[in-house]
Amino acid sequence: MERLRLAVIGVGHLGKEHARILAGFPDVELAGVADTRTEQAEAVARRCSTRPFTDHRRLLDEHPNAAVVAVPTVHHHAVAVDCLRAGVSLLVEKPLAASLEEADELVALAQRARVVLQVGHIERFNPAFEELARRPLQPKLVHCQRFSPFSGRSLDIGVVLDLMIHDLDLLLALVRAPVRDVSAVGLSLLGGHEDLAQARIIFENGCVAHLSASRVHTGPVRRMEVWAPGGDPRRAAERPVWPVSARGRGGLRV
Repeated sequence: MERLRLAVIGVGHLGKEHARILAGFPDVELAGVADTRTEQAEAVARRCSTRPFTDHRRLLDEHPNAAVVAVPTVHHHAVAVDCLRAGVSLLVEKPLAASLEEADELVALAQRARVVLQVGHIERFNPAFEELARRPLQPKLVHCQRFSPFSGRSLDIGVVLDLMIHDLDLLLALVRAPVRDVSAVGLSLLGGHEDLAQARIIFENGCVAHLSASRVHTGPVRRMEVWAPGGDPRRAAERPVWPVSARGRGGLRV
């Protein structure tokens, strides 16, 4: 069987792990890794037994079937456009782009090129969330906390696009109703973007969600509580509201 040729563009904190994992799959050929930092590209390529590139366009000349884009968010759009125009399917680390307009352009370009464009919302595949999603829940109240210590990374975006975006994605997957109202507050401690944020989201079906995120916390916290009617959803009005929680310091669990 012919192996899938994959590439990784941006091999920093996350990208180097993508490269390591892909290099270990027997049905994958790591066509190369790209990073503007020569030493970083060479070091990761050496560990993964592949070729280093300092220009992602030269890596695209190797004709990979797909690529992972793990560069800083401000460069997502430009790099992804080059890949999509070359007919390369993509996994782009979240957020997809720095603005809604850029994200919409990438989606349209992927559709025209008939290639796959996926965002790295890894929490969708968290076993705890998969368990929640399998249950016939009609959430009424949701509490989410996502806190991390300061890492020095992702300072080109705020904590909403850095951390809270995971809980926003999970929330929209659980609550199948349009958003009616959003109120939020953020605080910048390091300058440039918000480092703490809280949001309250009200859905058309009455569900209320409270989300908190911080990237300057004393320690890691990952917690989601979902309050929903229990039992047969057709008899929800006859049942009490009960909580389903997924929590943990290193990740969600039930």
